[in-house]
Amino acid sequence: MATYTITELAKEFDITPRAIRFYEDQGLISPTREGPSGRNRVYTARERTHLKLTLRGKRLGLSLSDIKSLVDMYGSPKDTEVQLKSFLDVLARHRSALELQREDIEIMLAEISAHEEESQRLLALAKLDANADALK
Repeated sequence: MATYTITELAKEFDITPRAIRFYEDQGLISPTREGPSGRNRVYTARERTHLKLTLRGKRLGLSLSDIKSLVDMYGSPKDTEVQLKSFLDVLARHRSALELQREDIEIMLAEISAHEEESQRLLALAKLDANADALK
């Protein structure tokens, strides 16, 4: 069975070992411990998959609790109706939150555009005034 060290996973997924330890503290991954006093973390292919699912959920912007639910689903039989409905519920909630954020972003972008246009107009007026003063 393939195993991985924290350093190997950190390099593979381009994250810090500290981030991996954080996900462990959150219960998203559970490596076994080996060596003196159990200091060395050993990750199985299953833990690697849990980390991959965690990072994918993070990229999607899911909360840690939603990610944990998805990771926990991975441990039970796949493709059950309950799991799929739960996953769809998570996705629907996240979509709704993103759509609200998009509306807010569009409003802010419109405000920025209005401020840019007004600033450009005032700069053009200032240049005209400066040119007029120079001609006097």
